[in-house]
Amino acid sequence: MIRRIATVMGLGVAVLVIAAGSHGQAGAPASQSAAAPKAQTPAKPWNAPETPRVNAGPPPVRVPRPGLIFREDWQNPSGTEHPVAIDSTTNPNLVLTLYGSGKDMLQSGKTGDDLDPIHMMTGLCDRNCAMTLRDKNNYFDLSGKAKLRWTTKVTGFHHVHPIVKLADGTWLIAENTDAAVTYGDWSTSDFFFADTRWLTYDPDRVTAHGNPITKVDLSKVDEIGWGDPMPGSGHGSGGYADVAGIEVYGKTVARDTQVSKAQQ
Repeated sequence: MIRRIATVMGLGVAVLVIAAGSHGQAGAPASQSAAAPKAQTPAKPWNAPETPRVNAGPPPVRVPRPGLIFREDWQNPSGTEHPVAIDSTTNPNLVLTLYGSGKDMLQSGKTGDDLDPIHMMTGLCDRNCAMTLRDKNNYFDLSGKAKLRWTTKVTGFHHVHPIVKLADGTWLIAENTDAAVTYGDWSTSDFFFADTRWLTYDPDRVTAHGNPITKVDLSKVDEIGWGDPMPGSGHGSGGYADVAGIEVYGKTVARDTQVSKAQQ
């Protein structure tokens, strides 16, 4: 009985407290019982300039892309298939050199034909074969953002790898490669020289050896080209690699006059 009386008294006190609180709020001024609405901030236009950040530091340095050193689309006046000739280049300053079984490499295609552009084909190479281009007057500086852009068509397990010969005579082959695409069609792709690993290269056997090299000084390249480290098996599917147009972006470094004349 005592517990019930205590409970009833406690509830009564609670009711009185709540009632007093409600009475006090009801008698309060309107300014205190309801806050005035805040003014809305206008939406910032999507194209408004960015507000400079405090202590953001200097803006990033913009490194310009290197320009086009040369583009070679080849020439084939007859429009027929025949062994690659050293005068297949359209640029008189470029010297074409064949390596390995390169003498068996074929040239085919027609100017302006997207389905059959002028190209070099490795199908009849009975050993690994490769080819390079050298500028008579300049070395190639392929450092920084320098890149190679080429159009290729590869079948089977064949691959085409970029190769370079440095001014000191060192040969290198890139790990980067282009292989067969699903529909067996021509594919144009870019290759950045700074984004690959390299292996030392034997140009006569067209084979790589040694351990991968990640840091290579490409500021003075004597020759640049490509190699197919797999013998050809003819014209049929699975037997060849084709390379059409080639573009090289970078800078040039003038050759020593005496050395340049001797090499020509």
